[in-house]
Amino acid sequence: MLVLSIVNEKDVYGYELVEKVREAVDVNEGTIYPILKRLTNEGFFETYLVQSTEGPARKYYHITLKGKQRQQEVLAEWNVFSKKINDFMEGRK
Repeated sequence: MLVLSIVNEKDVYGYELVEKVREAVDVNEGTIYPILKRLTNEGFFETYLVQSTEGPARKYYHITLKGKQRQQEVLAEWNVFSKKINDFMEGRK
């Protein structure tokens, strides 16, 4: 959900995405790249290369229409799930 939501805001390259995810949760860089590969293979992202002045070209990820739809689906699922958890926890007080 985080990866889809971040790329939905703007195109990002891999390391930039890792840094943005780390703002929300502690995650290993090696965890994000397989997620990016899977989401790209499933048609949620497209990639393109941009030359960098600081080294090799960077692969940027761009969300597709299918990806935007999936992002909305997982966000809705998250909202339902988190509401149920919050309601449960409130009932335990």
